[in-house]
Amino acid sequence: MIQVIPAIDLIDGKCVRLTAGDYAQKTTYHENPVAVAQEFEQAGVKRLHLVDLDGAKAGKIINHAVLERIAKHTRLAIDFGGGIKTTEDVQKVIDVGATWATVGSIAAKNKELCTSWIQTFGADKILLGADVKNEYIAVAGWLETTNLHIIDFITYYTALGVQQIFCTDIAKDGMLQGSSVDLYKKILQQFPNLHLIASGGVATLQDIIDLDDIHCKAVIVGKAIYEGRVQLKDLQPYF
Repeated sequence: MIQVIPAIDLIDGKCVRLTAGDYAQKTTYHENPVAVAQEFEQAGVKRLHLVDLDGAKAGKIINHAVLERIAKHTRLAIDFGGGIKTTEDVQKVIDVGATWATVGSIAAKNKELCTSWIQTFGADKILLGADVKNEYIAVAGWLETTNLHIIDFITYYTALGVQQIFCTDIAKDGMLQGSSVDLYKKILQQFPNLHLIASGGVATLQDIIDLDDIHCKAVIVGKAIYEGRVQLKDLQPYF
């Protein structure tokens, strides 16, 4: 069964969501992300997707103290991304409590460096984030689209032993209009054993069921939870 992974996106240390990756379209949902994480844990959540949007924009980790506090005050398995640029950054997020360091822009723009991280920390410590616009990888907080196709990206990194990849269709993210089922189907046809994590667009419980039907292993859910479109109690079978 598919696993639901709630998301906490951070700007200025607060829990926010963007619409279609646009920093100008920001909604602040909670001043205290630690309290949000604890509420998730109490509902039965096992894993958290934590994104440093300040870091993604600035090109350096900014909200690592929030990661540290959530790791200290919950037992959630956390993947943390946004602004990870150096080997020291990867070490830092793992040291302060992340189970996985989430890498997106570097994986697309500097394969040699990302490959060295996989070799240094192990493929099981690196979660690849593939942000996609029309099937091509977008980077720098979605502000720039590359000429790297999603299938080529996955081919390269699965050959190095990476097993978990989450894929966000930017056009869908924060829009509450459903997931990119066709895109995920295409990926899973090519990589049937991939631990593919869907991200973006989930608005209803049916969206999660649809992703389960095509054998996505997990789905990241953010705005739909914060806006009450899906209830934590209804998601419990998926945690």
